[in-house]
Amino acid sequence: MTEADARLPPENADRLSLTVLGAGAVGNILEWYDFGLYGLFAPLLAELFFPAENHIAALMSVYAGFAVGFVMRPIGGAVLGHLGDRIGRRFVLICSIVMMGVTTTAMGLLPSYRMLGIGAPIALLFLRVVQGFSVGGEFTSSVAYLVESAPQNKRGFAGSFANIGSTIGLLLASGLAAAATSFADPAFLRNWGWRIPFLLGGVIAAFGFVLRARLGEDTLRKLPSEARSRDSLPLKRAITEAPRAMFWTVLFTSGYGIVNYLTMVFLPTYASTFGGIAESKALQINTAAQGLALLIVPLAGWLSDRALSRRTLLILVFLAELAVAWIFFSLARTGGAAGFWLAQLSFGALLAVIMGTAPAMLSEQFKSAYRLSGYSLCFNIGIGIAGGTAPVVATALIGRTGNLSAPAIYLMVASAVAAFAAFMLVDRTRLPLP
Repeated sequence: MTEADARLPPENADRLSLTVLGAGAVGNILEWYDFGLYGLFAPLLAELFFPAENHIAALMSVYAGFAVGFVMRPIGGAVLGHLGDRIGRRFVLICSIVMMGVTTTAMGLLPSYRMLGIGAPIALLFLRVVQGFSVGGEFTSSVAYLVESAPQNKRGFAGSFANIGSTIGLLLASGLAAAATSFADPAFLRNWGWRIPFLLGGVIAAFGFVLRARLGEDTLRKLPSEARSRDSLPLKRAITEAPRAMFWTVLFTSGYGIVNYLTMVFLPTYASTFGGIAESKALQINTAAQGLALLIVPLAGWLSDRALSRRTLLILVFLAELAVAWIFFSLARTGGAAGFWLAQLSFGALLAVIMGTAPAMLSEQFKSAYRLSGYSLCFNIGIGIAGGTAPVVATALIGRTGNLSAPAIYLMVASAVAAFAAFMLVDRTRLPLP
């Protein structure tokens, strides 16, 4: 038995529990389900919670909720990462699903501005603050639990389930939003119909809570005392013992985050704004790309366990992003619907390989005693700050330079940075966890 296997619960030493995989995915389903709903219903939320003579100002107020959530992610990652290293991954997984479930349900019950006055937008932004905090620990906690609960030769596949969850969440949100706006009476949708998808988030959270409550004691509890955090601040140990891993993880996740948001969030808007693609058509194509990604993510995780090393696979994919960025952004702008189909599906497939491979790769950079503290902070700085601001930066680059290819250049730089950072990270594919 290897050192890594000795750390695992006996029932998971040679196989993956479906309960563990489902519990790891469900929180990310809820996280991205809510993320998608908030964005898709932004125009309606602007009307209901931020009434203003200038609709653009009201819409910007709604999108400020996105900004608040992104700002809170590193804070939540630091706090919940600390608790995950000191108390256990299972504790944080239960806390995060409860916080997300309560806040998503509360959004569905929140009185509008007409009923509550100024308290309505304040309450909405407060709920976004709590959600951003909980999201900061959700993804990395689930990845850590999945990877630590997996056999040595299945860590990539197990870690991919966190991103399987996020992809399912986005697909659910877009599907429900499309159904609501297409088939529901507009008056009903404005009065009560918009609340139903948010209330369904509470059902997802309840299911997730039941799954996570059934989880066994996590591997941190099974480590000998000398392998646990010797310091009251595990993050301090991560900074002092693994500064190199933290630096390259931040750099990698920054490039990864920019690639993610430019190719799957910004690109549909880019195609509809500058390429003449109908917005509804662009969103349909984007949804198809998400569906393709859902199929590829677990295959990429499996491939990283069986064939190429995780580092090699990530470097190759980011170099491919670098090579095709200019071509596919040009196709999205000038190639009509067919060109956008090719660009969006190709970007979705490439991103899916990253999503299936990166979770295990990044969690393997840190020792168990401070894995969650180091991983959570680095991930949320890169994805939350660099990635979350990528659409705004890309738009500003076009406005400042007048060059419609500026986002492609931005994507190329981010891909190069991520590829180099992946090269500098330690590759522990099929090796014991540190």
